[in-house]
Amino acid sequence: MKTLAVRLHGVNDLRLESFDLPELQDDEILADITSDSICMSSYKAAVQGAGHKRVPNDIAEHPTIIGHEFCGTIRQVGAKWADKYKPGQCYSVQPALNIPGREHEAPGYSFQTLGGSARTVIIPREVMEQDCLLICEGDAFFKSSLSEPVSCIIGAFKTSYHFEQGNYTHVSGIVEGGSLAILAGAGPMGLGAIDCALHGSNRPGLLVVTDIDQTRLDRAASIFSPEHAASIGIDLHYVDTSGADAIPLLKALTPNNGYDDVLVFAPVAPLVEQASQILGLNGCLNFFAGPSKTDFSATINFYDVHYMGHHVVGSSGGNTDDMREALDLMGKGVLNPAVMITHVGGLDAVVDTVLNLPKIPGGKKLIYTGASMPLTALDDMAELGKEEPFLADLAEIVAAHNGLWSAAAEKYLLTHAPAIEDVVA
Repeated sequence: MKTLAVRLHGVNDLRLESFDLPELQDDEILADITSDSICMSSYKAAVQGAGHKRVPNDIAEHPTIIGHEFCGTIRQVGAKWADKYKPGQCYSVQPALNIPGREHEAPGYSFQTLGGSARTVIIPREVMEQDCLLICEGDAFFKSSLSEPVSCIIGAFKTSYHFEQGNYTHVSGIVEGGSLAILAGAGPMGLGAIDCALHGSNRPGLLVVTDIDQTRLDRAASIFSPEHAASIGIDLHYVDTSGADAIPLLKALTPNNGYDDVLVFAPVAPLVEQASQILGLNGCLNFFAGPSKTDFSATINFYDVHYMGHHVVGSSGGNTDDMREALDLMGKGVLNPAVMITHVGGLDAVVDTVLNLPKIPGGKKLIYTGASMPLTALDDMAELGKEEPFLADLAEIVAAHNGLWSAAAEKYLLTHAPAIEDVVA
């Protein structure tokens, strides 16, 4: 059967094209894709081409489908998996397959028949063999598409660790009831981290979120208010550190003049150094932001490493259990990944969006693969809706949900957006 997908052919060579899928084998699964969230990692793969560690060398002859944050519905199940999976089930895929001997291979980078920017795909046996095909519950496809980035945040919270003096046992996780600072935390992943800190299984008593943009901080506060945090026993502060001497300001908010945990959400050397300086006794600096420069470095106080027990960890992704936890919490309505989304579009918006991703402001760009729709900022829908009734209706739904994407908005888009097959031959 034919499918429509965005494939990587070489450096900066992405193409939306129709092609034939091979015949389904007994150890494979045929599935449709409904939504795919575009990640900066897809941009890196596109601009590096075969030079990317996850992208095969022969993409010019055998192009791969991009996109690894996707969700859809199972269409047909090969005989080998018939007892475990059923047609009609909603699914997501943990892209970190960790195939022995092929650890770098992942959907959205390495496979010719599986990636998120597609209408229909074949899920190869490796995904099921690694137990990375996950069944989803919930009221919206987009939530499961974002289960991968949410799992990265959950994994980061678990990566942090602490120990007692005289005890060499490391205890994973942020300090329960302790003090947590999220630096550069008003961006899309930072908002997800605030959600996890407030509503996850391991919560601080003090949560301080910083940014250098008051507008972003105000939006974060409108979504996660200090009043709501106080109602669940968390003292939440938003701090603009653009013009103040941030170190004493931030330390003064803590009961012990230092933080148990600091998460850094931007690869900026002064921010890492700031994190080091506001740690308290046995404090953990968790560097979440992935730098693009291989020689990225920052100064850390090793006197405090020795005498104050300061330590540094890094986290670059969650595992399959983290993704299952993300799907469970989102399915129950505990976490709302809509806080990350600032733009939506159709499959025909993918090429330009991926290649220009660093230039496009805002948070997550959500693609509905069955739709033909330019990438559109949620904040622009009301103005654009003056000329386009479809966007006017979407704008009303978004406004009714505090400016956030929602299951209601998704349902309307899936019902009313022009079909990609009607636009792309």
